[in-house]
Amino acid sequence: MKFIMFKGSLEEGVAPIYLFDGEEEYFKRRGEEMLKQKYLTEPSLNYSIFDGAELKGSRLTELIAAAQSFPFLSEKRIVKVAGLYPTEKEYETYLRPYFEHPCDTTILLIVNGEGKAKGFDLKKAPNVTRVDCSRADEETVLRWIYTRMRRAGVACNTDCCERIMRYCLGSMSRIATETEKLLAYAGQGGTLTAEDVDAVVYRDTDYKIYEMTDALGRGNYGAYLSVMNELLGKGMDEAGVLNSLCNYFRTMYEILALNKSDADTAKALGMKEYAVKMSRRQAKLLGAAKVETSYFAIFGAVNAVKSGKMTPQGALTSVNAMLFFGMKENNAC
Repeated sequence: MKFIMFKGSLEEGVAPIYLFDGEEEYFKRRGEEMLKQKYLTEPSLNYSIFDGAELKGSRLTELIAAAQSFPFLSEKRIVKVAGLYPTEKEYETYLRPYFEHPCDTTILLIVNGEGKAKGFDLKKAPNVTRVDCSRADEETVLRWIYTRMRRAGVACNTDCCERIMRYCLGSMSRIATETEKLLAYAGQGGTLTAEDVDAVVYRDTDYKIYEMTDALGRGNYGAYLSVMNELLGKGMDEAGVLNSLCNYFRTMYEILALNKSDADTAKALGMKEYAVKMSRRQAKLLGAAKVETSYFAIFGAVNAVKSGKMTPQGALTSVNAMLFFGMKENNAC
């Protein structure tokens, strides 16, 4: 099931074994909190955690022994294992009997990452309920922000919700953190404006590069320099700005070269789908030819700095001139 269905499923009863997997750590943490709040009366006495990387071979019996223990002054006990990727043989030898006949007073919570590991596929094991903790779509994220604000008694319009999502590049962990900051800022019964979001929400470095690129697409040199100077004023040096620009233009170049859907591109590049959508939008605004020539020029400038042919300051000045005024980049680029 998708994570958004998980809370509702608990109203119908709890499963004996859960598998949380996907890249959104926020969903995994939130799902675990829901289980603890609903089923643990004495968390300190009825909660165990294991590192799956350490449970190899016969050590898996430690996990099973914990899962077979009875709760103390609580309806359930939770046994959590992070990163459990057993081999076929390990599953058959140590895990299968428990998965076929799990303890009805224990919730075995398996929290795995996004990548597929070799070995036994736990999704196929009996009595396993998989909760998909992969990235949420835009509609789900916006609804989450709006609902969280409303329940806290804070008025927040669609524009504010969209700004929060954009500034955090769709990352639920960041969105949750920044939303709590905004709630504290607004206070019970308060109202948030776009200006409040701009003042309070920390924009990812990648988003600031997005803003610089957006200014480039609009031909607004002043806005471009303003964001760049903000980065430089907050501790990033010229080499860091150059590298960030290079990475961003490389991403746009790769997105256009792949010519796949946002979802497939995100999977291929290890990005969030929303970030791909934003980058694709800018790449189309700039044009494929501009993206390609700019990427290779910035890449050349980065290499010129590394080889000592240019200073970071000189390379960044050269790149900025090339991006805005069409000047030929320095030969070292």
